[in-house]
Amino acid sequence: MRPTLSAAEARRIALSAQGFGRLAAGAPGARALSAAVRRMGTLQIDSVNVFARSHYMPLFSRLGAYDTRALDRLLFARRAPYVEYWAHVASFIPAADWALFDFRMRDLRDKYASAPDSWVRSHAGTVAWVRAELAARGPLRPAELEGGLARDRAGSWWEWSDVKHALEYLWLFGDVAIAGRRGFERRYALAEHVIPADVLAAPVPRDEAVRELVRRAARAYGVATAGDLADYWRIRDRRAVLDAVRDLVDAGELGPVTVQGWTSAGRPAQAWMHREAVVPRRVDAAAVLTPFDPLVWFRERAERLFGFSYRIEIYTPAPRRRYGYYSLPVLVGDDVVGRVDLKADRSRRTLLVQSAWWEPGRPADAPERLAEVLEAAGRWQGLEEVSVSRWGDAVDDLAAALPRARRHDRADAETVALAPEEPG
Repeated sequence: MRPTLSAAEARRIALSAQGFGRLAAGAPGARALSAAVRRMGTLQIDSVNVFARSHYMPLFSRLGAYDTRALDRLLFARRAPYVEYWAHVASFIPAADWALFDFRMRDLRDKYASAPDSWVRSHAGTVAWVRAELAARGPLRPAELEGGLARDRAGSWWEWSDVKHALEYLWLFGDVAIAGRRGFERRYALAEHVIPADVLAAPVPRDEAVRELVRRAARAYGVATAGDLADYWRIRDRRAVLDAVRDLVDAGELGPVTVQGWTSAGRPAQAWMHREAVVPRRVDAAAVLTPFDPLVWFRERAERLFGFSYRIEIYTPAPRRRYGYYSLPVLVGDDVVGRVDLKADRSRRTLLVQSAWWEPGRPADAPERLAEVLEAAGRWQGLEEVSVSRWGDAVDDLAAALPRARRHDRADAETVALAPEEPG
């Protein structure tokens, strides 16, 4: 008979699998950062920088304050063990995993380069010129290439130049890799100048790659539906995911379970539990989460796990925002108990709580737990003060738990919503 898990057990399994509730004494070093990234398998990248870059946040949420320069060295150093690719959208992955995405590179080439009227075909000269420049000159920023080619900013892809279009397509196709960043601007190079030769020489066949990615998603989630497993790496072929699940069940790596309250089309949803997953008696976490944390990035799963309906509102006109420009989920204990809209006012060295809201049933100590997290978050970002707005049903509770905090009136931040890193 298939085992049944309570909703609370499923939450604790998911949190444990993602590395929550494991705070260690002292500042985390490179080894702890590497272990946390390996546990997640990937770090999603996003260009919005209202409080902190999104890829920095999951490690702070799990490990506490750390030196972001240590993560930069891990991600951006010459011959770094990580590289960027379209994994769960634009993400950091181990360089050794590049070959797992060969099937995606082929699919994207078919999608964007095969049609007679595709941009890649109509700009074949530009694409060839960009490739030749990278071969001759090594890693380059788009600006270092654009001077050698007339720029065309009439396109609709975030006003990218033809050079930037060509570079991004070549990256999606696996011909080009990211050789680091200057600030947040990518440096592009031919893949053979970045990816280890043995990795490039051994692309993983599609079925094997999907099976391995589903295995990793299952380990990272602990317990999951097929939709959850597919979304972790944005695999659109549902049949391939189900085939991989069956193979992993036959191998004893996954087992079917039922989770109370998880439904699909009005019936109990089919779920699977990884053999390494544990059911902790208790998870006691306290964190704010980036919208692109694996714990909440798939909104259907966040609602199923936590009863938490979540959308970010960066593209919603300010007067129509319900919770704020860039609200972050608040995790206390083993549940998501609220959300806060944070902004780092670096000129005044102040962490601005633009809004704060509770979810139903939040624990009595939630204000104090959140206050501790926000004070730590401010120190982590080099901010000296906290100011709490008057917008939201949690702001007065939070201000009371932060007796040294200042207050400010609601004023929707005049922040330009930077385009997320999408391929078009």
